[in-house]
Amino acid sequence: MNAKDFENEYKKEFEDNGSIENEQEELKIDEMQKTNKGRVFEETAGGRVVLCGANAYEQKYYFNPIFKQIPESIKKELNIISVLFTQEAGGIFTIVFEEDGSISIETNADEEDITYDEITAGLLVGEVRRKRQDLFEALGLYYRIYVLHENPADILGSED
Repeated sequence: MNAKDFENEYKKEFEDNGSIENEQEELKIDEMQKTNKGRVFEETAGGRVVLCGANAYEQKYYFNPIFKQIPESIKKELNIISVLFTQEAGGIFTIVFEEDGSISIETNADEEDITYDEITAGLLVGEVRRKRQDLFEALGLYYRIYVLHENPADILGSED
């Protein structure tokens, strides 16, 4: 999904709710090419799909609108996790669905960023994984059932 598609999905989500009419200019979403050596945030590569992320350089949070059906409380929790991570460690933080439905947590920074702390980032990733394990397992199930269209009986049967 490129930035233009991401922007169109974002606009469509809010236009459907009738909550936006005169704010068209504020919904402009740019590709993140000026950070991280040309990495495009909304990129879908090799079956991987970005769920959400935060960018300390632009001080922005991103949520992929194709997952708008996720409950609001979970969206808020993902927002808090992402933003707090970038405030603590800096850089760019993303939560990504892998091809098999599992979740990866990624963090990286520009080479010139001397404030990014790799050790803190690594420790925080471990802490987030540990404390939010149930959330990530539930999101993985959601992705496998609603996006990959796997049979829930097969998924639950294989875990026993």
